[in-house]
Amino acid sequence: MNVVTLLPSATEIAYALGVDPVGVSHECDHPPAAAEKPSMNRSRVDPEASSEEINEQVVAAENDHGGVYEIDVDALDAVDPDLVVTQGICDVCAVDEILVERAVEAIDANPEILTSDPHSLADLYDDVRRIGAATDRANRAAALVDELRERVESVETRAEAAESMPAVAVLDWMDPVMVAGHWVPELVDIAGGDYEMADPGDRSRPREFAAVCEYDPDVLVAAPCGFDLDQTAENAEELAERDAWSDLTAVRDGRTYAMDGHNYLNRPGPRLVDSLEHLAGLIHPDLFDAPPANVATAFPATAATQR
Repeated sequence: MNVVTLLPSATEIAYALGVDPVGVSHECDHPPAAAEKPSMNRSRVDPEASSEEINEQVVAAENDHGGVYEIDVDALDAVDPDLVVTQGICDVCAVDEILVERAVEAIDANPEILTSDPHSLADLYDDVRRIGAATDRANRAAALVDELRERVESVETRAEAAESMPAVAVLDWMDPVMVAGHWVPELVDIAGGDYEMADPGDRSRPREFAAVCEYDPDVLVAAPCGFDLDQTAENAEELAERDAWSDLTAVRDGRTYAMDGHNYLNRPGPRLVDSLEHLAGLIHPDLFDAPPANVATAFPATAATQR
């Protein structure tokens, strides 16, 4: 079966099930073999720009082209797909189902289109099962779901021993500030934190920084979508130079962190459970191991924090 996966989380699910995709998206880079596959799309946004510049480019792409991505129809035709996995969660994060449907109409093949739209751990488990069923790997999918559930339950059980539930804020964009929604409130709750800036399943949305200050989290995690740790560090001033930054409890107590959003917190694939374990280490370092240094670290200090 020729399988095309047009978002990183679906690519990771496919590989976890023993499926070797014939085509992927330009952002699919895990496992490493995925980066060697033909890319089926192009982005109109420079991923190396600052978060403010990327936000402006996204708006321009939406206004001028109707979207951030363009599917390479010739490349899609060349791999002769039987199944195309796409998403409906966010047209900024990955190719959406409307673009895929238009592209499929222009090629010789007539593949099944499977749309992923996860907002919770339960949705992740459903995606694993659906991709497993579509690729004749239902038993392997069931085993993977059981494994992921066991790890989640282990974190939940250990977190119950915590003496308190610190207030947590997770930001998946820095300029403008966006509070992470979807599965993040659920992960924080399982890891023993209090997350009052969004409800489970809410979409991530821009917020005034004043709202973050009013909430005044005990723990703040910056995990911009698409940014690894180095890129988050390069753009740290977008948060740390705000006038009220140094007044936050999390900043004063040294509990502000940068997390690799590109590989972990913003990918609703199997490594979402890794993200849960890493969050638990930041929220309750007395109960859980600290995340590896290439996953999360103390948020970079700037002159703004010294004022």
